[in-house]
Amino acid sequence: MFGGHPLKHRFFFGRGMISDDTEHTCMVGQALLKSCGEPLLFEKSLAWYLRLWLLGLPAGIGFATLRGILRLWLGFSPDKSGVNSAGNGPAMRASLLGIYCAGQPDRLIKLIQISTRMTHRNELAEQGVLVVALGCAYAAAKNTEQVNPKDFFDLLKNHLSNSEMRNALSIVQTELSRGGTADELAGKLGFGKGVSGYILHTVPAAIFCWLKHRGNFRDAVEEVILMGGDTDTTGAITGALAGATVGAKGIPAEWIDGIWEWPRSVAWIRKLARQLTIQMEHPFNKRKECDVRLFGLGIIPRNLLFLAIVLLHGLRRLLPPY
Repeated sequence: MFGGHPLKHRFFFGRGMISDDTEHTCMVGQALLKSCGEPLLFEKSLAWYLRLWLLGLPAGIGFATLRGILRLWLGFSPDKSGVNSAGNGPAMRASLLGIYCAGQPDRLIKLIQISTRMTHRNELAEQGVLVVALGCAYAAAKNTEQVNPKDFFDLLKNHLSNSEMRNALSIVQTELSRGGTADELAGKLGFGKGVSGYILHTVPAAIFCWLKHRGNFRDAVEEVILMGGDTDTTGAITGALAGATVGAKGIPAEWIDGIWEWPRSVAWIRKLARQLTIQMEHPFNKRKECDVRLFGLGIIPRNLLFLAIVLLHGLRRLLPPY
């Protein structure tokens, strides 16, 4: 209804709030802090963060993610709680894993398997998560000018085994090389009416917009949002890739300043990032597990307010202009 360049916050009187995608990224960060990246401890920690997250009554939770967390509560082990789904839910948990495990492919694959299989036990979903994680790791290790689509796709060839994902990304590479548009890509991959929550739609769309605008955070995120569909997740994944490329200073200041959020405030998220950075810079230091405390009692009222605002937007769409 209000789309078009330049995009700005319109969620609540010109301010914005975070969605479940950012919340899952934060939970991965907290689990990495508590476990120092040790796989078994990471698995245990992330499983508990997901269980407690569900108790906060989050809005808009994906059906596969919901079933996976319910199975955790019912006593299924984290490696067996996931359901057979190729949804994009676990891809929003991929970015920090890629950056945290950059240069450690075996460790990265293990943590990706742990994170993905808690909610989605599906080869295609796992491959999509790996693409996002490798993209963030690749981008974070390069200067903006060094990020090269051909180099990245060559890197993927050594890691991807699923033919469907390989074919979809081959189309992305072709469209990038010929200067194609996002709409043309959508038509060729079958999501012309908006990017769905299917991993084979979400990941190619995010990779295309990231690499097309690899030096411009705003343009990359705006283009994937304007494709429509599951925009909070596609925006989050593209934002992670673009952010890993340009760094925090490349994010539009008004987008950050316009966030109206608590208890996962901008200040809280930055504190989490600082603690992760310290841990990554001292990988061989036997540090005690640490955590960035969150005021848990504030989550339910926050989520109820968020849901009320979402419902108001839904009711608004019943009135003209449609």
